[in-house]
Amino acid sequence: MPKMKSKSSAKKRFVVRGSGSIKRGQAFKRHILTKKTTKNKRQLRGSAEVHETNVKAVRAMLPYA
Repeated sequence: MPKMKSKSSAKKRFVVRGSGSIKRGQAFKRHILTKKTTKNKRQLRGSAEVHETNVKAVRAMLPYA
């Protein structure tokens, strides 16, 4: 059987941590930032963990991660 391919978009967006949890970047921080408050933009910094309801779908996109 041939090797399975990873989804290129998922490779760029997600990182699997050593503990097995999946790290993702925060959304809503790319453009149209003038109407967003400074507090809101500050809280969107950094990374977050993929929610447990979506982990199965992300793992399917990254078969060797």
